[in-house]
Amino acid sequence: ERDQFFGGTGNTGSTLTGKLIARCYTVSQDGVICTRECRKQDEDVGDEVDEVTGLESLGNSAVDFFSGGKSGTASDLPVECGVDQAHDLVNCRWGTTSRHYFSANSSTQDVVSTSYSAEHSLLVVGFSTGLFGLYELPSMSNIHTLSLSHSTIGTVSINPSAEWLAFGCPKTQQLLIWEWRSETYILKQSGHAYGMRCLAYSPDGIVVATGGEDGTIKLWNSQSGFCYVTMPKTHTAACTAVEFANPTVVLSSSLDGTVRAHDLHRYRNFKTYTSDIPCQFISMAVDKSGEVVCAGSAEPFRICVWSVQTGKLTDVLSGHMGPVSGLAFHPVRGTLASSSWDGTCKVWDLYKSDSTPETFENSNDVVCVAFRPDGNQICSGTIRGLLRFWDVDDGSLVCEIDGQKDIKGGRKMNDRTTSDNNASSRYFTSITYSADGTCLLAGGNSKYVCIYEISQQILLKKFQISFNRSLDGVLDELNSKNLGDGGPVDDEHDSADEGNDLAPHLPGAKRADDGTRKSRVEVLTTQVAFSPTGREWSTVSGEGLHVYSLDDDLIFDPMALTEAVTPGAVQANLRKRKYGMALLMSLHLNEYALVKSVIEDTPYDSIATVVRSIGQEHVGNLIQFISKAMEDSPHIEYYLQWCLELLQTHGLLMERHRGKYLRAFRALFRVVQSRYVDLKSICDDNKYSLDFLESQAKLLFTQETQT
Repeated sequence: ERDQFFGGTGNTGSTLTGKLIARCYTVSQDGVICTRECRKQDEDVGDEVDEVTGLESLGNSAVDFFSGGKSGTASDLPVECGVDQAHDLVNCRWGTTSRHYFSANSSTQDVVSTSYSAEHSLLVVGFSTGLFGLYELPSMSNIHTLSLSHSTIGTVSINPSAEWLAFGCPKTQQLLIWEWRSETYILKQSGHAYGMRCLAYSPDGIVVATGGEDGTIKLWNSQSGFCYVTMPKTHTAACTAVEFANPTVVLSSSLDGTVRAHDLHRYRNFKTYTSDIPCQFISMAVDKSGEVVCAGSAEPFRICVWSVQTGKLTDVLSGHMGPVSGLAFHPVRGTLASSSWDGTCKVWDLYKSDSTPETFENSNDVVCVAFRPDGNQICSGTIRGLLRFWDVDDGSLVCEIDGQKDIKGGRKMNDRTTSDNNASSRYFTSITYSADGTCLLAGGNSKYVCIYEISQQILLKKFQISFNRSLDGVLDELNSKNLGDGGPVDDEHDSADEGNDLAPHLPGAKRADDGTRKSRVEVLTTQVAFSPTGREWSTVSGEGLHVYSLDDDLIFDPMALTEAVTPGAVQANLRKRKYGMALLMSLHLNEYALVKSVIEDTPYDSIATVVRSIGQEHVGNLIQFISKAMEDSPHIEYYLQWCLELLQTHGLLMERHRGKYLRAFRALFRVVQSRYVDLKSICDDNKYSLDFLESQAKLLFTQETQT
């Protein structure tokens, strides 16, 4: 039996009253649902009465002992105070009243996931064949059945109103929300089939392009988190890097030995760049003008240079003695920095054919490299967790940061040492500078992403990207019962999480697949990137794309607060009709409910005056609050007047500081556009109805005049 659901509140064939559990449903993996009801045992006369009373007394004593309550029977409690569930079940017996089958051929499809709405008596069942069914209990009437995909539906859920059904398909990385009454999709999202591997921000910071192990390219909205385009699959192997050549062109490299250019207007691959000999590209970089693209190969150890416009291979850079692990272009000049497993970083001048590259020697294999935004400094990361900063002009070593102990943590299944003593296997595989060049963001084969301040060489903060205990390396300690003198007794049971799939199984027959997974996905970050706006950064891990932002406007931020700025003072100013002061106080307190009440209490004629009293430091917050309040408000014209006054008063300020107010303005535009679409459909219907009535009136008038 996979799941159990409790339903029924009241008398359902038993003597239970009130909201005590009277019925439950059990669903088995082979497609059988059983209805079980709770009944009181009949009390007969004679010796059986004493025997039943004695058993009930013992049962109640046991319940009181484990719950810490006062000993006594359920019959000792007053009727008006009710009987709790534990005492009432002492003398009850559960019995099967009905049995139903989802499918006659249970050998071809298994029940994988279920969800039950007790309020509406609806059961959602997901099957291994990609089919789901909606049933009404207890009659087991089939209301709705649909095939979503060819893969297993791993999880299902039903919302409180029982109108929307959510489905998750782990194999295809799909999330679906289905409205079964109208039979329409509310939300349909799909991730990379085998996980993400690389990412890149668009020049405006709105779009994030990701490449996956399945060879596909996806475009995500960094604010909403939704994938809105999946490029047609052209790569035959995993993508290793993606870059924006300009706002409308995305370049991607792959292990299939090609670099492909994708058009973001038509969403197609319009150019393919290949090498003269077969190779696997593991790194890529595009210059700031978008005219030159370079890709580094694993073997042979060289860098290929193409012209983006013509697609011709213009140059091949040789000199590394190991795989070219990283590439980065100078922000201003036409120089290229490359890192390799041979322990060197080289700086190439692409526009001088006879120039010799400058070499920066490292003590270990170099796995990543990055230019500072001003181009005067290079950072390289080695497999020892060491970050080295070089001056580009004179080639001198500026400073070093040892980050090995900063990212240590997490013990993997096969580790023979503790997480504290296993820091040697942790290092950074991706690094990037902040927009101002003062900080460095670094991530690698660890559960942490670190931010360093370069001039002081200190760790500012580190983020744990995942707390998913099913991933390998999240837990710091192993289960002590599976540890011996020489390490873990059994790698399969090497986990502190007793509830995972790797826990010891009980002996016995099992009708389902008896194969157990011997390994788990490792927690790590494959790439990190800062947004061009400098307000957010992203990282790619085994769980997907993680976006961290500073623009969280609805968090309490006590700016310019005094003892006089209180919700009571806001209401007092509203009563005195000081709407501008009340709005400023509410914006200082940064509470959505308070700001909304002040906005809606402001008279229509006073909106312009109030908006002019708002300083530029509060414009972004006010736009965010208006956007959120307008989403479900019926006062559309009233909020549109607020929007109009804001644009007329602060439009020039928003234009000069576009990057600062872009996020708030996009949120406002999205809400206005959504309300426009809703209102347009209503107006079209009303216009059609009025035209119909007018034509009918003219027709009747014509008929009356003729008669």
